[in-house]
Amino acid sequence: MSFGGYDLMGLIGLIVLGLVIVLLIKIVLVLVPAILVAIIVWWFSGSTWWAGLAFLVIAALSILKKL
Repeated sequence: MSFGGYDLMGLIGLIVLGLVIVLLIKIVLVLVPAILVAIIVWWFSGSTWWAGLAFLVIAALSILKKL
C-alpha cells in the first residue's frame, strides 16, 4: 500500500465526500419539521407564499434551537 499521488488524493477526496454527505444528512434532518409544516400550510391554504414563510420560520427556529 503506497501513498503515491493518486492514493493520497483519492483518500482526501473520499474523506471530503464523506463529510459533505454527513453534513447534508444532518441539514435534511434538521429541516424535516420545517418541510412538514410547509406542506401542511400549503395543503390547507393553497398558497406557496404562506408555505414558504412557514418553512423559513420553522427552519430558523430549528437552527436556533440547535445552537
